[in-house]
Amino acid sequence: MSPRNGVKLHDILQAAEEIANERGMGDVTLTTLAQKLHIRPPSLYNHVDGLNGLRQVLALHSLGQLEEALMSAAVGRAGDDAMTAMGKAYMRYARERPGLYEAMLYATDRNNPEVRQAADRVAELVISVLSSGYGFKEEDCVHAARGFRSLLHGFASLEQNGGFGLPVEVDRSIEVMMNTFLTGLHVQQKRG
Repeated sequence: MSPRNGVKLHDILQAAEEIANERGMGDVTLTTLAQKLHIRPPSLYNHVDGLNGLRQVLALHSLGQLEEALMSAAVGRAGDDAMTAMGKAYMRYARERPGLYEAMLYATDRNNPEVRQAADRVAELVISVLSSGYGFKEEDCVHAARGFRSLLHGFASLEQNGGFGLPVEVDRSIEVMMNTFLTGLHVQQKRG
């Protein structure tokens, strides 16, 4: 099938991200997307396989963008410096692109090989930094990578949903959280 009205996949992704950033992923539907692009909803099927297909494409795009942000942050760094830089990059990504960040969670088929590979690349990047910077065995790297992601995702999710109402600087809380996590990595490293 050939695309209509000159709409390209890039245009669809950009429009979907704008809707998600403004209103959340729940409002990204084929109807709202078609309205934003000034096309009819069936025209979207030339590019994506329905709403689930759109969510898969957005998840892939999001994971690729996150991988790029983390990789750029880690280049030329090691250990605590690399982990701190990646933590800041993760939070910056979640804050600057909340809709695209949320799209990672909307991947409907976790067994989709493309989505799984994209998610694995992000995890492998963090594991690589942990392995080279702290000398952890593979299993310990996986545990630490899960902890890193859980801390940052939990913080980002709470922040996006207005979960931090106390009059204390949120960025300072992130710094304290990361320092505590890094201290834990050093304790684990000594136990080696």
